[in-house]
Amino acid sequence: MNSSTPGIEAELHARRAASFGAKAAAYAAHRPDYPEKALAWGLAAASDSPKQVLDLGAGTGKLTGGLLALGLAVTAVEPDAQMLEELTKAYPAVTPLIGTAEKIPLPDESVDAVLVGQAFHWFDLDRAYPEIARVLKPGGVLAALWNHDDESAGWPAEFNKLIKSTASRRWLSDYESLPEHEAFEPFEKATFGHKQPRTAESLVETIATHSHLLVAPEAERAAKLRAAREFLDRNPETASGEFDLPLTTTVFRTRRR
Repeated sequence: MNSSTPGIEAELHARRAASFGAKAAAYAAHRPDYPEKALAWGLAAASDSPKQVLDLGAGTGKLTGGLLALGLAVTAVEPDAQMLEELTKAYPAVTPLIGTAEKIPLPDESVDAVLVGQAFHWFDLDRAYPEIARVLKPGGVLAALWNHDDESAGWPAEFNKLIKSTASRRWLSDYESLPEHEAFEPFEKATFGHKQPRTAESLVETIATHSHLLVAPEAERAAKLRAAREFLDRNPETASGEFDLPLTTTVFRTRRR
C-alpha cells in the first residue's frame, strides 16, 4: 500500500505522478470538485475548529474552492508549476507554494488541517507522514479524498472496464484504511454521494486527464478514448445532451497525536 514500489512499478508511478502539467488547463476544466459534506466530515476530526488549512498536492484547486467556500484560509502546495498557475488564476486569494508532501515549505505547527484531494497515492508516505505531522498543530486533522465513478449506478462500471489501460493500478482508496504512522491516530473512512454534470464530449475530455492514459502509448490512448466516445454515443443515458455522472467521494481522516 506504500507508494514506494520497486523497479518498473516505481518508474511508472513516477511518470504518472508527473504527467499532469501538460494537461493542466484540461484538468482544471474537466475534473470534478468535492462535496461540502465530505470536506466537513474530514475537517470535523480536528480537536479545534480549523482556520488555517493546507491543500497538499493541490493541483488546479479542485479541493481549494470547497475549502474557501467554508470560510477557511488556504495555503496550496503543489509540485507542478503549470497546475499551480491554473489554481492561482481561479483562486487569487490563496497562498500558492511550489513544494511536495515530502518537503512542505511551511513552518512547524503552522496549520490546523491538511487536506489532500486525489493526490495521496502519489506521496512517498515514509517521508510524507513526518512532514505532514511537522506542519500540523497537535490535534490537527489530516484528510485524504478521492472521487470515483459510482459503479453501482449501472453504466459507469462497464465504461470504466472499457477504459482501463496497461498503466491502470488499484487506488489506495479501495482499501479499508490507509497505512498507519505513529504520529497519527488510526484512520476513519466514510463515503459520500456526489455527481458532476457531463456530456459525452466532456466526459471523454475528463478521462483524457487520467494519469494512466496520459502515460499510455499513443496508440493505446487514442484507442481507449475512441472506444469511450463510441460507448457514450450508444448508451441511452449518455448519448445526447447533458447528464449527471454519478460519483462516490471517499474520505479518510485522522488526527495528529
